[in-house]
Amino acid sequence: MILSKITELLNKTLTFLAGLILIVMVLLTCANIVFRMFWVPISGTYELMGFAGALLTAFALAYTQVKKGHISVDVLVNVFPQKVQWVLSAINNGMCFIFFMLAGWQLAIKANTLRTTGEVTETLRIIYYPFTYAVALGCVVLALILLTEFLRQIIPSEEVES
Repeated sequence: MILSKITELLNKTLTFLAGLILIVMVLLTCANIVFRMFWVPISGTYELMGFAGALLTAFALAYTQVKKGHISVDVLVNVFPQKVQWVLSAINNGMCFIFFMLAGWQLAIKANTLRTTGEVTETLRIIYYPFTYAVALGCVVLALILLTEFLRQIIPSEEVES
């Protein structure tokens, strides 16, 4: 399925970027600690870490879904027959797809507003909207992963894999 290949590529790209962002966060934290020892902290570290944390989280969402790393409480679901579990899983994936598409859409609208108003951070004067668009992208990629999982559940595997 083409959608599966596209989401896999997007997921790998965002995962790679998340890894780079994590490295930058570690380096920035270490550098700030060292410079604080000499009473010269890095200005805007709080802002930079906030942006980096938002990007890291958003970019890791899809990877975590693919690896089944999100927390799920299935105590109640496990008592049902396999067919009911399958239906509930499909419904869950469908509902989560809708939720994260809506979240991505609303974040993109918010980013447009931030772009229009020219909103910037207080210390470093960094514009907000590119980061908001990036978080929206993370939500949309997660939604596409959920859509792919939903389609795999409702379409026989021979048709999905071709």
